[in-house]
Amino acid sequence: MRLSTLLFNLRSNLLILIGLIAMLFNIVEQNQKKRIVFFGDSITAGYGLSTEQAFPALIQQKLNEKNLPYEAINAGLSGETSAGGLGRIDWILKAKPDIFVLELGGNDGLRGLSLKETEKNLTMIVAKVKKRNPDAIVVLAGMQIPPNLGTDYTEDFKNLFGKVARKTKSELIPFLLDKVGGYPELNLPDGIHPNVEGHTIVAETVWKNLKQYLK
Repeated sequence: MRLSTLLFNLRSNLLILIGLIAMLFNIVEQNQKKRIVFFGDSITAGYGLSTEQAFPALIQQKLNEKNLPYEAINAGLSGETSAGGLGRIDWILKAKPDIFVLELGGNDGLRGLSLKETEKNLTMIVAKVKKRNPDAIVVLAGMQIPPNLGTDYTEDFKNLFGKVARKTKSELIPFLLDKVGGYPELNLPDGIHPNVEGHTIVAETVWKNLKQYLK
């Protein structure tokens, strides 16, 4: 074999080896990233917007800017109820979360569903998260609804999230849509889902509650 051919083969093998090493380091780096799972309904999914405009993606931007080793996973599904979330949580938990932001229950309230069932479903979702990762930090996103279904139902719904948070020893964002809900200029024409500017404010609310746990 000619020396030039030998050198060419050695150089080719070396390049392949360098590529494999780089790929290995990339895989290791990805595996070292902690996961923040945003599990919710159309608010989390970014209804009417692109995924990149929804608040979980904006949280990822903040993480990247601060070089924090976290991956934000958007597991939002439009129309989801707490019962629907309980039905799909096992699949979502295949991505073992280090931080789990639970944003469900809004559709239950808008549909006038049993608040006892909502409370039970949210409690069971948190229990499953803790079973998957006992060290996971669970953040419950509180919601509010219009008083269409009566004052008692509306107030009980509002208080539901704090009750579940205390029972499950989870963290609580009292109202996810603080400074957004009820402001037409920050929502889509339906008056329910935040627009781009609205999601920016929601991201700030979430970040304010999350940043203390990010290391």
